[in-house]
Amino acid sequence: MNHQEEYPEKYLADILSEVKTIAMVGASPDATKFSYGVLRVLHEQGYNMLPVNPREAGNQIRGLTVYKSLAAIDQPVDMVQVFRASEALPGIVEEAIDIGAKVLWGQIGVYHEEAAATAEAAGMRVVMNRCPKIELFRPFWKPKLGQTI
Repeated sequence: MNHQEEYPEKYLADILSEVKTIAMVGASPDATKFSYGVLRVLHEQGYNMLPVNPREAGNQIRGLTVYKSLAAIDQPVDMVQVFRASEALPGIVEEAIDIGAKVLWGQIGVYHEEAAATAEAAGMRVVMNRCPKIELFRPFWKPKLGQTI
């Protein structure tokens, strides 16, 4: 898939309706940070959010226990959402593959073509340079996700 082109609506809608558990790599406890707001909204929408931040491991963000790494998570993960520099993606992809994640989602500004290819070769669906919070609330998704407009 070419991750520099628009994604088909159905591709994004299917991901957002199928995933239940999201590990957010780079989650921040700082309420002024974008990752905090995205974590908050996705959690309020019913996703099981698992914050990952080695500096905050063992602490809580919005009442959610923070994990040191993807490997430290003790439950299945459907999607790994990345709030880190693009250069960190290859290592994160290897960790995501190791834990059996089904989706890799790079936040706005997070894009690495080789990492995307590695994830896809391992059977993962990949989204780059997009925000699931924004995609979730696009008006044309709501009926597909069973939400009222």
